[in-house]
Amino acid sequence: MLIVTGASGAFGKAAAQRLIERVPPGKLILTTRNPEALADFAARGARVRYANFDEPDSLRAAFAGGEKMLLISTARVGSRVGQHMAAIDAAAAVGVRHVAYTSVLGAARADNPAIVKLDHRATEEHLERSGLAWTFLRDSQYAEAIAGAMVPPALMLGGRLTDNCANGRVAFVSREDCVACATEVLLQSRHERQAYDITGGELLTIPEAMAIAGELAGKPITVKSVDDEAMFAYFDSLGVPRHASDVVPKGPIPWSSDDMVTFGRAIREGFFDVKTDHVERLTGRKPKTLRQVMAEFRATWPA
Repeated sequence: MLIVTGASGAFGKAAAQRLIERVPPGKLILTTRNPEALADFAARGARVRYANFDEPDSLRAAFAGGEKMLLISTARVGSRVGQHMAAIDAAAAVGVRHVAYTSVLGAARADNPAIVKLDHRATEEHLERSGLAWTFLRDSQYAEAIAGAMVPPALMLGGRLTDNCANGRVAFVSREDCVACATEVLLQSRHERQAYDITGGELLTIPEAMAIAGELAGKPITVKSVDDEAMFAYFDSLGVPRHASDVVPKGPIPWSSDDMVTFGRAIREGFFDVKTDHVERLTGRKPKTLRQVMAEFRATWPA
């Protein structure tokens, strides 16, 4: 039995869709806080179960009977370690054997300034201590974060982007490729106690990425490179909360500027300057390029 946590989210639903095409539906356990969102999977025979990481008592019943689990990191930067630990402890208690966890590139590097790595490394360490077999899927920055979240506002602002990554390089990776790697780890049997850096196939700076976007949009995008303090000031002007603890649940801005600014610093200082062949090794195909992902998003960009 294979478990996918957070199966009603974008990553989780994509993973569930890939798995239901490869294994009998009755061998899938899909957990979510919103079971009604997975009614179509339940109708196909998957076992859809309620699970809330903030309600540890809900987790043992949700994971019962599972052997391998895809633990998809939750979105609450700075406060999700307890959620992840509760899920890991419940999985161990009911006999789950192997947990694959969606982490971040550079999670194990103590000098990585990105605060997002703190949550991920703490979760990895808890898994290492749990006695369970584990696989860490350390994803690079999503190509969709560039194509879907960075390009549209730049175009709306007349082709201008403020950024603190300077000329740091990133091998942007599509969410689709990350999902494919995660599901292959569940389906295959040789990945216990392995950490994979999941990256795209080309290293690009933010200015180079915006040049591709500008070419596709027919409108150049100019990147204004600033230091971290100016980046904080820019986010302050947009009303972005400084710290994860200041984020209003279900509010208009679900992320904090210290997360984004330190992430940009990590890129600038080379912590994302990593390119591997792990996508091809795990899936048997080359990863999508950033240009391909941008082309898929092009119709959603403002004119």
